[in-house]
Amino acid sequence: MKVVAKPIEVISVTDIKGTITPIRFKLINDDESNQVIKIDKVIDRSLEKLAGNNMIVFSCQTLTGNTEKRFDLKYELGTCKWMLFKI
Repeated sequence: MKVVAKPIEVISVTDIKGTITPIRFKLINDDESNQVIKIDKVIDRSLEKLAGNNMIVFSCQTLTGNTEKRFDLKYELGTCKWMLFKI
């Protein structure tokens, strides 16, 4: 996977226990067009500390046509910002 580290807009669900689950996100491409990507499955979630900031890392997959694509999203707990980290 390639590191891209782009800020993104995410629609997520938080359950009664406080567990966050991303549903889909909007990616702004280099030509400034928008691309909405639906998250079909959250494979794994883990906690990470990056430069002193606590983050939740979501390993996800989506199905585009007949191909599965995997990517990592990061959610920064201190600032509530989302990032597409690897694709």
